[in-house]
Amino acid sequence: MTEKEKMLAGLAYNAFDRELIELHKKAEVLQAEFNALPPFDPKRQELLRRFCPGAREDTYFRGPVYFDFGCFVTFGKSFYANYNCVILDVCPVTIGDNVMFGPNVSLLTPGHPLDYRDRNLGPKEDCEFGDPIVIEDEVWLGGNVVVLGGVRIGKGSVIGAGSVVTKDIPAGVIAVGNPCRVLRPITEADRMAFHPERYAHK
Repeated sequence: MTEKEKMLAGLAYNAFDRELIELHKKAEVLQAEFNALPPFDPKRQELLRRFCPGAREDTYFRGPVYFDFGCFVTFGKSFYANYNCVILDVCPVTIGDNVMFGPNVSLLTPGHPLDYRDRNLGPKEDCEFGDPIVIEDEVWLGGNVVVLGGVRIGKGSVIGAGSVVTKDIPAGVIAVGNPCRVLRPITEADRMAFHPERYAHK
C-alpha cells in the first residue's frame, strides 16, 4: 500500500511521504488564495472546488478555512460554515445535507502515538494515523466545537458551543460538554417554541 492508501484506511502511515507533502502544499497554496479574496468574490467557489472537489455550488464557508488536504471531504447540499473552520482530513470526512457550523469549528481526524518514543521516531517512520468523521444530515455544530476522529453525529442533532465530541452522538438530540454528552432529545416542543404563532391554531 502507498502511504496515502494507508492514511485513508486509518492505518499508521508516514506523514512525510512525498506524495502527501505535495498534496498538502497544493491545498495550502489554494487555501491562502481563497482566504485572501473578498467574501463574495465568485473566484472563491472556483478555488474551493480546486482544493476540495467534494464541495458543491451551495457549499459556503465565510472564511478563513483550513484543511489538511481538502480532497478527502465530501459535502451534501446547502452546507454553511461560519468563520475560521478547520477540517483536518487525513481520513475521509463526510458531511450530510443542510449542515451548519458555528465559528471556530474543528473536525480533527488525525491521531498520534501516546508514547513519546513513538512520536519521536522521525520522518522515515509511520508516525501518524487517522479515523474518519461522519456528520449526518441537518446537524448544527455550535461555535468552538471540536469533533475528533472516529465520531459519527446523528441526523438532526445539535452540539452545544464549546463541546469536544469524542464519541458517537445519536440522532435528534442536544449534546453538550467536554467530553460531549447527550443532554436531552429534541422534541416537538422545541419546534413550537421558536415560532409559537405558527402553531397557535393547532
